[in-house]
Amino acid sequence: MEFKLGELFCGPGGIGYAAVTAQSADPSYKISHAWANDYDRDTCQTYIKNVSHNLKSVICQDIRKLRYSKLKKISDIDALAFGFPCNDFSVVGEHKGIDGIYGPLYSFGIQALKYFKPKWFLAENVGGLKNSNDGKTFKLILQEMFQAGYSICPHLYKFEEYGVPQARHRIIIVGIRQDQDVIFSVPSTVLYKNNLRTAKDAIENPPIPNDAPNNELTNQSKDVIERLKYIKTGENAFTADIPANLQLNISSVKSSQIYRRLAPDKPAYTVTSSGGGTHVYHWKENRKYDKQSAA
Repeated sequence: MEFKLGELFCGPGGIGYAAVTAQSADPSYKISHAWANDYDRDTCQTYIKNVSHNLKSVICQDIRKLRYSKLKKISDIDALAFGFPCNDFSVVGEHKGIDGIYGPLYSFGIQALKYFKPKWFLAENVGGLKNSNDGKTFKLILQEMFQAGYSICPHLYKFEEYGVPQARHRIIIVGIRQDQDVIFSVPSTVLYKNNLRTAKDAIENPPIPNDAPNNELTNQSKDVIERLKYIKTGENAFTADIPANLQLNISSVKSSQIYRRLAPDKPAYTVTSSGGGTHVYHWKENRKYDKQSAA
């Protein structure tokens, strides 16, 4: 059975790529791309290159102005995925939740469920969603999904327990249309839970080849390199013993991600999209990220 997948808030294609390349124990089951939507043009171009391979099936438009009839003309769907924006639900930020600019955008996923009536859906967001607005937002979202006609299974997945070398924790909600004779259960973690894949293993086994794509090296300032010399494995800019002239003058948010070194014997910490020193730093090397020092 082939499921035609529609995707809202598709981003550069993390969910979409995983879906169309997923393999089942029963080879007759597969997922194919039907259409996708996001508002950022570069993101859509990346999705087209890696997932859809079709300019016409990816609609680059603000979802608040998008008519679902436009998507339906491209293709009907059997499944829907929507990783709705997490900005207002993240533990890093202003914690506006459903009262923020991005918080209410989940409702467009609910509208799509009512309009397309897919056989199943997958929705994804940060773990902070569960506690947003004192837990009221999460309960509201689940209630609206149920009222749209779906049996739902929400779960906080810890991806490192599934063989991913990164401690990335995300809420994934799987919904099955209530007229389908199918029950979804959370996959077992028995294979990896007690044998986590480490950052060192992921980077060095096998080693990243010199000609690997999307592996552009960045330049680091002398101050950053000097600062890293004082940061030990697992420490960050605020827990390490750093000389005063190299300390960060930050009085507001002191994120544990800032200049934090990887621990080679553990999965990587969560990789974020933020800047300002939140890149992933090697557990030992004080790299200056240019081609000469890398060589």
